[in-house]
Amino acid sequence: MTETVQLPVLFLNDVVVLPGMVVPIELDETARAAIDAARLAAGETGTPRVLIAPRLEDRYATYGVSAVVEKVGRFAGGNPAAVLRAEDRASIGSGVTGPGVALWVETESVPDAEPTETTRELAEQYRSLVVSILERREAWQVINTVRGIEEPGALADTSGYAPYLTTDQKRQVLETPDVEERLRQLIEWTTDYDTEDEVNDKISQDVQESLEKNQREFLLRQQLAAIRKELGEGEPDGSDDYRARVESADLPDAVREAAMREVEKLERSSDQNPEAGWIRTWLDTVLDLPWNVRTEDSNDVAAARAVLDADHHGLDEVKDRITEYLAVRARRAERGLDVIGGRGSGAVILLGGPPGVGKTSLGESVARTLGRTFVRVALGGVRDEAEIRGHRRTYVGALPGRIVRAIKEAGSMNPVVLLDEVDKVGADYRGDPAAALLEVLDPAQNHTFRDHYLELDLDLSDVLFIATANVVEQIPSALLDRMELVTIDGYTEDDKVAIARDFLVGRQLERAAVTPEEVTISDEALAEIAANYTREAGVRQLERLLAKAFRKAATRLSTGEVDRVDIGKEELKDLIGRPRFTPDSHERTDVPGVATGLAVTGLGGDVLYVETSVAEGKPGLTVTGQLGDVMKESASIALSWVRAHADELGVDPAVFERSIHVHFPAGAVPKDGPSAGVTMVTALVSLLTGRPVRGDVGMTGEVTLSGRVLPIGGVKQKLLAAQRAGLAEVFIPERNEPDLDDVPEEILQELTVRPVGRVTDILEIALESSGAGEEAQAA
Repeated sequence: MTETVQLPVLFLNDVVVLPGMVVPIELDETARAAIDAARLAAGETGTPRVLIAPRLEDRYATYGVSAVVEKVGRFAGGNPAAVLRAEDRASIGSGVTGPGVALWVETESVPDAEPTETTRELAEQYRSLVVSILERREAWQVINTVRGIEEPGALADTSGYAPYLTTDQKRQVLETPDVEERLRQLIEWTTDYDTEDEVNDKISQDVQESLEKNQREFLLRQQLAAIRKELGEGEPDGSDDYRARVESADLPDAVREAAMREVEKLERSSDQNPEAGWIRTWLDTVLDLPWNVRTEDSNDVAAARAVLDADHHGLDEVKDRITEYLAVRARRAERGLDVIGGRGSGAVILLGGPPGVGKTSLGESVARTLGRTFVRVALGGVRDEAEIRGHRRTYVGALPGRIVRAIKEAGSMNPVVLLDEVDKVGADYRGDPAAALLEVLDPAQNHTFRDHYLELDLDLSDVLFIATANVVEQIPSALLDRMELVTIDGYTEDDKVAIARDFLVGRQLERAAVTPEEVTISDEALAEIAANYTREAGVRQLERLLAKAFRKAATRLSTGEVDRVDIGKEELKDLIGRPRFTPDSHERTDVPGVATGLAVTGLGGDVLYVETSVAEGKPGLTVTGQLGDVMKESASIALSWVRAHADELGVDPAVFERSIHVHFPAGAVPKDGPSAGVTMVTALVSLLTGRPVRGDVGMTGEVTLSGRVLPIGGVKQKLLAAQRAGLAEVFIPERNEPDLDDVPEEILQELTVRPVGRVTDILEIALESSGAGEEAQAA
């Protein structure tokens, strides 16, 4: 049975005292009152005792410890203090009266229960945890003290000295009279701390070892530099500078690790080692690349379209494609979706079309629209795969490929890269550059493009690649499959006049050093140049003629002949000569056996005349004009169809026993392609029936043995060529009728386009009456 004792209370704010602890405390007024009350109650010979209890804000403490006042004095600083030795855990009862001004309460001692086997096992487990922590701190004296405590309750109460336990945790230990429960709580808290402490110690040890290693390496490098200096091997190799540059550079982790490996090789190599020079060049290249630099895209779709419209006339399809690309990026940015990097986020656009239509300049406008840097990579004539993928570092004069150099020149990882003339890439014993471009231009793969020189993954997924080509058919199919084709077929005469007025005239006036007040040119003159001085899909020759006219005007102004030059249609002859082109289809087709076809070349659409003749000689077909195998076969098919339908056409079968000749003028120009079949049929029927082909009619399409007209490509370019040549009516295959949606409306208004399904439909309209043929032959 426990005894009730009355004691003055000494409240402590931030300290929890457990049984067995000896603590010094600073005496404030309340603590001084409790000590004085205890000394009054003990008298001259007694032992003053107080009850130490934690001060709680939300409630009164229910447990404390009875403590003996060992000594009252002052700290070294002069503040009053007392040393207290805690003895037993006590429960706090009701308040009572006592001497002094302190608060007195009734207390009842709470002894620990007799330990059970479980309690002793928990005590040993707790002891081992505490000893493990103390051993890492090398606190050997404390370890001996802990090992000497036999009672589980006393061992648990030593937790009052543990710095890793919070005040609340210690208060909970004080308020837990059951020893077994007290030990379980302490084991849980101490285990958590022991695990965390062990990790922290490991981290501290690793940091210490790393610091020691760096210091050791620094010392060894200093000694190595001193040794080299004594040996007369020249100045230090600069490896320290490379190490500092790599450490301070903004590089991806994988790139930094690779660069540090090369720096370590450089530090171990001597100046006589040729590999040192390769390593320095490689490090310079890696450090100069903008690994984590990106420009911020302009997401204003309306402003972007305005820039494109201001820079280029027409080209609505490609402008729409760029505007769509911007609109999607802007909407992804608004929704917080990733718009930088990642597989397939880049775009690869192929601009296909004849020269002079603005493919290259369009790439610059796209870069300005996006707010990105622009880099042009010329691929015309490239035959070495290393030009794309780079050389191996071991080669003399090794360099990274053009793609890596373009990224370095741009200074960002998301530029607009123009791959110019991708159809002119060749292949020989040095590899196939077109095959090397497959990885560059595949949005699903180019996020890990690997250059042979760098041997590091380079993320090209956010680069906007724009390729240009004159002849799309010359691009390998696998490479073409990686790109989105946007065709630029050419300009109408009205387009050329608008482009000249809005863009070319001002530029050429500036180059000729004359002002609009000194030299003017009328729209009629521009239209005359576009119609009769040039016959091209683009405007390059038109610009050259304008430059020639303005140079002559500048010469007249400089010599003082005139003060002002106004160029009209009549003045063109004196400035740039006679017209070079005049419509000649009527002259060429005024005799039977000549038909006007339409073709597509690398320079755009063009008219193609087919001439036929028949003469005495060995029966058979002769085809001339430097033709490919496809056109030779088309000629054979055309003749076979005409022979099979001779009765219906009114052709004498005996004529096929004579020598028939089919010729394509301009024999120096190679010709091939499946689109001249109907033209040859029409020319042969015209020859054999004596009916001329109408001079204002052109046609295109392949023919089968059954007389069906097969679809062809390049409808828009061919119709533009027909308009330039002055034709009025054009026959196209019936299955090409959907292609008319891409043809400018003004062309369709000037031309009568007739889709046909059988070659007989062409013969009915294109051939004139037999009487007209006889008149022409008589003439």
